[in-house]
Parts: sequence; structure tokens; C-alpha cells
Amino acid sequence: MKILLVNPPNSGRSIPEEEYGIDSIKPIFRGEPLALEVLAGNLRDQEVMILDLKVEPDALAATLVSFAPDLVGITGMTCEANTMVALAKGVKESCGALVVVGGVHASNDPDFFHQPAIDYIAIGLGKASFRELILALEQGNGTSAIPGICQVGSGGKASYRPRQFSMADLVDDVPPAYELVQRYREHYILTSLQLDMGFVATAFGCPFRCHFCCIKALTHGKYLAHSIDTVLRDISLLPDIPVIRLLDANTFANVEHATRLGTALKEARLQKQFLADVRSDTVVKHPELMALWQEAGLRAVIVGFEEVDDGSLSAMNKANSVAVNSEAIRILHDLGITMIGDFIVSPSYNHSDFDRLERYISDHKVDLPMITVLTPLPGTPLFRDMQGDITIHDLDYYTLTNAVTPTVMAGKDFYQRYAALLKMSHSGARL
Repeated sequence: MKILLVNPPNSGRSIPEEEYGIDSIKPIFRGEPLALEVLAGNLRDQEVMILDLKVEPDALAATLVSFAPDLVGITGMTCEANTMVALAKGVKESCGALVVVGGVHASNDPDFFHQPAIDYIAIGLGKASFRELILALEQGNGTSAIPGICQVGSGGKASYRPRQFSMADLVDDVPPAYELVQRYREHYILTSLQLDMGFVATAFGCPFRCHFCCIKALTHGKYLAHSIDTVLRDISLLPDIPVIRLLDANTFANVEHATRLGTALKEARLQKQFLADVRSDTVVKHPELMALWQEAGLRAVIVGFEEVDDGSLSAMNKANSVAVNSEAIRILHDLGITMIGDFIVSPSYNHSDFDRLERYISDHKVDLPMITVLTPLPGTPLFRDMQGDITIHDLDYYTLTNAVTPTVMAGKDFYQRYAALLKMSHSGARL
């Protein structure tokens, strides 16, 4: 079967730009489509092509003609969901291929994709289930019994058998098909240093239950870690890439596994530098683990600090505290590990809240703050809690840089303070 896997173009709209002329906020997503490389790696007996529309935004029509796929798979985030549907319509009009959608939004809100141009929805981690679908289609077998695969019908809601995710869904013995994006490789860079950057997964899922997070649906809340040999193999498949982004929700959720992996990386002497996600309470409880990883090449960590007062953290079900966050910052500074600190500003913010966040970032010398707007993504507990407050339902605006619920401050004031905070945070920031 000829299979085309599509990464959508940069999508999403910007309220501050459209309404107030503030053009410095709209995010641009970069990096290779690891999810598609993982799917393709498990389909090496098929003819597979990856099309990255973030690099070639206008290439779909010509590719459908030249490649003539039997099936097109499209992934995407919430702010890309409308674009995914438009791409599916384009596929149907051009060549009539079967269309399968998957990814974060499909896993959290499958009903959204119950549309005429879409044939199947892959829900959750799809490395195994997508292959099961392809084989069933090839062999002319029914597809309704494949766990995690929803066949779109006329009922209006997604009906499918939930998949009981396990280690088998990682398909450890099959590596990602990195070679299928080789023609795009020069575009996958760490912009702050203009260094080539590659993506490797050490684990999928997260055991924590933050109200705003959409990760749970990918594995139904399970944390599944690749074997040490698998991670080392995948890193070795990117021999000329100096910086490896470990694209996990939480690389250190299983401390025993993270210790074994850090030791293996240190002993392998790979001459790589790593970026990884870690919770601040893990840093505080296990500073020796951070020290081990620093020796293994850990250059920077992404830490979800989120807020700067305990009440807000509790409301997010973050299971953490400001005191722990501050201690983690001290430990990381002492180890010389760069901090990329994730913070969330709420639509309920007033000027004093912005002042407080600005002081915290400055006083604690967070190396590179990444600041988003609290967004109730469909399928999350936060969405269920805030559903009655949402005034903007167009998913194009769910970029994490727009307030989709009313702001306490005047809209222009809110976005001006947000833009100023981003400018302050990113000025001179280097990893």
C-alpha cells in the first residue's frame, strides 16, 4: 500500500495580532514530526512517504498527484484540527484516498473528526494500532474490532474499542524512519544556537494529572518507557546531530529507569547534548539524578513551573509548590543546567499578577521562560471545568497564546502585558 503521512503547516490565528496589531506573539512550531517517523518505522513493508507541510506548506496538491497514495495519515494538535479537516477534504477531492487522522487532538476529542472527508481516527499512541489498520485494509478484513481505531460512520459520535496500552504498543524492536525526513533535516534546528536538533522518545505518557494537560489520552494515563537499548539505538541513528531533544512528557517520571538510562548515556560517550522535561519535585528529591545526567550531556531541562503561588498550583492539580520550584531552580543553577521554565498566565490576571510573575522570573534568573495563556483544551479536566466560560470555540485560536475565555483586564492591556513579558523573557536568552 502507498501511504502518505502528513504533518500540517503552521496553523492557528492570533487575537492580539488581529484585534490589536500585536504581531510578536503568534507561535511558530518547529522540529521534525517524530510521531510520523515512528508510525512509518513500523510500516517498512509498505511504500511510505512523509510530507512536512511546516517546511513545504504548499506541497500537498502536487504530492498527491506524483505519489498517488492509497491512504493518507494526518496528525496534529488542537490549533491544527481545522487545518487537518481541510487537508482531508483536499485529499478526497484530489485522489479519493482513505484518510486517517491521529495525534493529540484526535486522541482527546475524536468526535470533532467525525466528518465526511475522514475515514478513520487513530486514538492514542498509534504505532501498533495504525499498522493493524493497514494490514486489515490490505487483507480485506474488518476494522471495527481494532482497539484504538475508530471507523467514521454516520452516527455523529466516535464509537470504538478503547485500547489497553502496554509495552507492546511501543514496538521497541522497530526504530523510527528518520530517513524519510532527510530532505528536511536542515530545517530542524535549535534556533537559539543554530544547531541541528533531532528528536528521540524515551517514554510515552505521564503518571501525573495536571488539569490543563492533554497528554493522558495518548496512553490512557500510563507511563511507558522504552528500553535502554532502544533509546541508545535511536540516538545512534542521528549520528551527525549534536543536540537531541528527548521528546517525552516527562523523561524522569520513572526514576529507576532514568538512572539506568543516564548511566548508559554517560558510559556510551556519545558526544551529544540533551534537552529533556523534568518536574521540579523530581529535581529536589533526586539531585543526584540531575548530576548524573549533567555528566551524561544534559544541557537544558524544560520545567513546568506554571504559576508562582500555591493556590494557583493547587487549582491546576499540579501536586507541587512554589517552595519546591524555587529549590529546584537553585539545584539546577548549581549544576549548570539551563532552565527552560514553562509559566502560564491566566485570563484572570490583572496588572499586579503580571508584575508578580515578572519579578519571580527575574529574581530567580530563569534562563529561558516560556509563557503561555491558560487554555482549556478539549478533552482535559480544565475544559470540563471551564466549558461554560469559553467564549471562543474556533480551534484555530487554541494556540496557547490566546485567551479563549474573557480576560479580567481590557483585552488590549492583557495582550500588551503578555507581549512585554515575552519580550523581556526572550531578550538575550541562549541555551
